[in-house]
Amino acid sequence: MKSHLPLLADGTVRGACPHDCPDTCAMLVSVEGGRATRVRGDPEHPVTQGFLCTKVNRYVERTYHPGRILSPMRRIGAKGDGRFEPASWEEAFESIARELRKVIDRHGPEAVLPYSYAGTMGLVQGSSMDRRFFHRLGASLLARTICAAAGTEGWKHTYGDRMGPTPEEVQHSRLVVLWGTNTLTSNPHLWPALRKARERGARLVAIDPIRTRTAVRCDLHLGIRPGTDAALALGMMHVILREQLEDRDYLERYTSGWEQLKSAASEWTPARTAAETGIPAGSIESLAIEYASTRPSFIRLNYGMQRHAGGGMAVRAVSLLPAVTGAWRDLGGGATLSTSGAFPFGSKALERPDWVPTATRTINMIRLGEALTESDAGVGGPPVGALIVYNSNPAAVAPDLRRVRAGLRREDLLTVVLEHFQTDTADYADWILPATTQLEHWDVHGSYGHLYVTLNRPAIEPIGESLPNSEIFRRLARRMGMAEPEFADSDLDLIRQALDSGHPNLEGITLESLLEHGYQRLRVPEPFTPFARPEALNTPSGKIQVLSPALERLGFDPLPSYVPPRERETPIARRFPLTLLSPPEHAFLNSTFVNVPALASAAGEAKLILHPDDASARGIEGGERVRIWNDRGEFLADAVVTEDVSPGVAVSYGVRWARLSLGGATVNDTTSAEETDLGGGAVFYDNAVEVELVTARASRSRPELDGWERELRLRP
Repeated sequence: MKSHLPLLADGTVRGACPHDCPDTCAMLVSVEGGRATRVRGDPEHPVTQGFLCTKVNRYVERTYHPGRILSPMRRIGAKGDGRFEPASWEEAFESIARELRKVIDRHGPEAVLPYSYAGTMGLVQGSSMDRRFFHRLGASLLARTICAAAGTEGWKHTYGDRMGPTPEEVQHSRLVVLWGTNTLTSNPHLWPALRKARERGARLVAIDPIRTRTAVRCDLHLGIRPGTDAALALGMMHVILREQLEDRDYLERYTSGWEQLKSAASEWTPARTAAETGIPAGSIESLAIEYASTRPSFIRLNYGMQRHAGGGMAVRAVSLLPAVTGAWRDLGGGATLSTSGAFPFGSKALERPDWVPTATRTINMIRLGEALTESDAGVGGPPVGALIVYNSNPAAVAPDLRRVRAGLRREDLLTVVLEHFQTDTADYADWILPATTQLEHWDVHGSYGHLYVTLNRPAIEPIGESLPNSEIFRRLARRMGMAEPEFADSDLDLIRQALDSGHPNLEGITLESLLEHGYQRLRVPEPFTPFARPEALNTPSGKIQVLSPALERLGFDPLPSYVPPRERETPIARRFPLTLLSPPEHAFLNSTFVNVPALASAAGEAKLILHPDDASARGIEGGERVRIWNDRGEFLADAVVTEDVSPGVAVSYGVRWARLSLGGATVNDTTSAEETDLGGGAVFYDNAVEVELVTARASRSRPELDGWERELRLRP
């Protein structure tokens, strides 16, 4: 598909990193003779500051990867065999439309399930024409909960919109607490602000079960027991209130229900908190006093800390600490989970939720295995007869993969996958449709780590026969007889609609201005201190909700409370005594970049990090191959023995593709599809396992990476 504006044959094109990261970098793409030759960070962007992460620096390599799917591919073998043959777009659309009609005629439109997440964070390729298509079709709705649902819900019931200081404010902090975040891997463009803060005398504290590459660079690392963050926050509140270090004026003016918090926190003595969190009582006392006594103080939460049974309450408890101390008043003070609430894009115009039929069912994406294997999809109604996957790789990233794969193997399930590569999910597809990369299409991006809207302009023509997601759904809509004029909107029309919400935060930000500047800051106060004097929050009381009547009506504790990990101190834990964490691998972004040779080489084979006590008890030494298992599944990894984790904690960085992994399985073969307390989110880090030595080193169940690149498994 040609762009509506001309491409440059030579020169530099402004773009945006599409990936699921708070930094949303502004990229500069060098083009020579119509071919992209380099991507680099925009040196003028206040957050990007001229550098990209180790992953996105390889984006050109990924774009021109020899394994790119460049034409529609039709399955010719059994589901999961990964055998396909090329076909035309005409054949693909005709076949898919015909099979969709069969599913709808037999079971109704709710038998069609979309499955997508954050393969791109762009509004055009991630949540526009696709949503229109499924809403007009009457397909089942998808609850997109796999990453951030618990934290989002916890913050909503406390502060309303997700906002907080950005790197531009954080550099003024005097105490920074990095709580459940490996900044150098998952939020690297915050680090320059932290470095500036440290140059001005700030101390950095990391609260993390793992002594990560970030934690080793901090002044203090507290190795918290996984899933006990709410307990630590309540324990800190206990000390702050006991020592009368709270900001009573702030609490009385701007919060609702804070008096009841005193009684809840009174139970969390340092001794009790220490017993629950594994952090010494003295360290809890000193941290609480330092936090309350230092101005400005800032907490950076990230989503890893909410991927357990009590994740929503954990975010509520931790995020209330700056309200207790009044840290929100100060430039560089407060807390940030996300800044996405500051971006009021025109989602109703983009997605047309008004087209959704009344009482359409919703399926939680983390329960995909159940949805594909139960006759009523696990929620009532028809079975899922068609699955359309885009911007996601559920056969790698979803929990309870054994059940997911069982569902994907159904011969009566129509599976369509929009992809760049033949991923684990694509192996089970009936049709793989070639999608464009960020260098080949239009998009517009907000951010959940700063306040800049960024335009992505295509730098090159689509490679092969690939099409943008938006165009694929446009054409599929026509094939399904959808004649609404909204399906004729171009990508540039969609960008205009996203920006034309009428909200003052987007005033002056238009497609034309973004074409000129590449990015623009939201029209919000500078510096950004959204909770310094919060007098009209988007909460029922208009104040910070220490006590939430809405949560009480839903059957939850209205106050922030501690919900223990589901699989700890239970009969399950007696059989599987190790808590397995699977945070992001530094060289990958979720399951993206896993097949880029330089990054795959940097990451190496899957590792399992164990404390020396746990390794010794099992006769395991560093470098030996181990089996990690529970009742849900198992995978293989090579042991790393180190005191960077506490006894009882195991770590395997993810997310990998099974087809490129030892034994053809990954960490998500062991994870559970249970849900968090709030939001129905994933509990990836609430995962009890056991580990044993593999006596004979397992042989690879896959070809070497280079061989896989040479062969797309296109066999007649």
